[in-house]
Parts: sequence; C-alpha cells; structure tokens
Amino acid sequence: MSKPPLIGRSLVRDLVPFGGRRAAKLVPRARGSGPMPWVIAIMIALTVMAAAAGLALGNLVNRASADLSSALTVQIVEANGERRAAQVERATELLRGDDAVASLRVVPPDELAELIAPWIGSGASGESIPIPSLIDVQLAGAANTAEVARLNALLVDDIPTARVDAQSDWLKPVYDALAALQYLALALIVLLAMTSAGAVWLAARSSFNNHRRTVEIVHLLGGTDRQIARIFQRAVTIDALLGGVVGLAFGTLAVLFIGNQFAALDSGMVAGGNLAVRDWIILAAIPVAGILLAMLTARITVMSALRRML
Repeated sequence: MSKPPLIGRSLVRDLVPFGGRRAAKLVPRARGSGPMPWVIAIMIALTVMAAAAGLALGNLVNRASADLSSALTVQIVEANGERRAAQVERATELLRGDDAVASLRVVPPDELAELIAPWIGSGASGESIPIPSLIDVQLAGAANTAEVARLNALLVDDIPTARVDAQSDWLKPVYDALAALQYLALALIVLLAMTSAGAVWLAARSSFNNHRRTVEIVHLLGGTDRQIARIFQRAVTIDALLGGVVGLAFGTLAVLFIGNQFAALDSGMVAGGNLAVRDWIILAAIPVAGILLAMLTARITVMSALRRML
C-alpha cells in the first residue's frame, strides 16, 4: 500500500496559521526552474515594446496636430511669373490686414524647387515649369472649415488663382494610418496579456496536478481552499516577479535602441514621437500589471480545481 507524501511534524503542528515559507514547502520547486519565468519575461518584453510604439505614435499624432491645427497654406496658381509675383504681394497685403492671421511667410522659390526636386528633378525652375507660389499662414485660432472658407473667399475676390488649404487636411491620411497602428499595438498588448494568462493557467494546473496528494492531506489536516490557493499563488508570483524584471530590462533596452536609430534620422516629425516621463512610468507599470494578472490567474485556476476535486 503506497504511503502519502511525508509532511514534517513541525509543519503539521503549525498549519494554523497556514502560510509563509513553511507552507510554501508543501510545493517545493527551485526558483527560476522551468519555462514559466522566461515565458513571462518574453511576454513582458514584447508588451513593453508594443506599448512604447503605441505611446510614441500617440505623441507624434498629438504634437503634429497641435502644430498644424492653426496652419494654412495659400497657393497662387498662376503660370505667368510676373502676374504670379504681383498676386503674391496682393495676397500678403490682404492676409496681413485680417485679424485672424497671426503671422505669414512667403515660401522662397529655391525652397519650393528643393521640395519638388525628388519628383521633377533638380533643374526645375519657375521659368521652365510653372511652380505655384506658396504662403504659409499661421492663424490666431484654429484653422477650421469655416475659417478656411472665409479666407478663401477673401482672396478669390481679388486673386482668382488663390487656393487656401488647411495643412492638417493634407496629413489626415497619415493621421489615420498612425491611428490604425495604435489600435494594432493595443490589440497586440491584449493578445500578449491573454497569452500570458493562458501560460500561467497551464503552469498552475500542472503544478496542482503534480501535488494533488499533498493537497488532499492538507485538506484532511484542516487547510482551507484559500490557504492552499495562496501556496500556488506565491510560487507563481515569484516566477512572475523574476520574469517581469527580466522582461522590463530587455524591453527597455530594445526601446532605447530603436529610439536611437530613429533619432539618427534627424527628422522633426520623428522627434515629435519621443517618450515623455509619463510614458516611461506607464512602461514601468507593465510588469506590475503582469504580476497581478499572473497572481489572479493562478488563484482562479487553483480555486476552480479545488472545487472540482471536492
């Protein structure tokens, strides 16, 4: 007749209160052994990278929207260079006289030629190819649809070739694409959380099944379901803590490395996606959320198994 696993007499005498290091000896396991800490580390690292990408994209969209929310571009579409120059001068007079205009700047022809050089070549000029003149306008308020229509009507009366556009409208497809990437990052975070919970569920179920005989003896000695669940929960918490620290370290290193690569581009638009202090605090809280999720999953798993066993 097989005998149940031995439990130290001191442990039996001290089952009430039931907890701490002594109770944890009922489910012996070496720290860091098995795949669970490393699975959690990988999930945390991927979550940190996905969250950092989503936060950076959000910062980029917010800063770009703030910078361009009151910006307008006036185009003077006139083929004749002399008439175009006269119309630009007249447009600047009308705009400077409008109370809604805070500042304006006529874009130099050399700068326009540099902007369109990738498409029509570096030899383009206003004489060979008619290039519209551009005026960058900064409003005192928001460049909404009504304000754009009013300024357009103001200019068209004297300058039929003038066209007024809100700069934010040009970048709306870009904003939509960045928003889609943000939702993708959020979906990835949810998927990683579900995967982590599934891994913890499998580990807790396996550990419970391996120590089922011990659990039965603890029940006979007066241990409650909550006390037993706390033992398994403690073991999972240690694994989750180790995995969370390692995952946060690797994820942070990856974010810093990728950030340095983008910083080398020396682009103003990319610089708008820099992470703020608030964003780093959110990233640091990810392992804490992962540990809490692992604890909750382990407790629910063991409590469910105990109810089915009884």
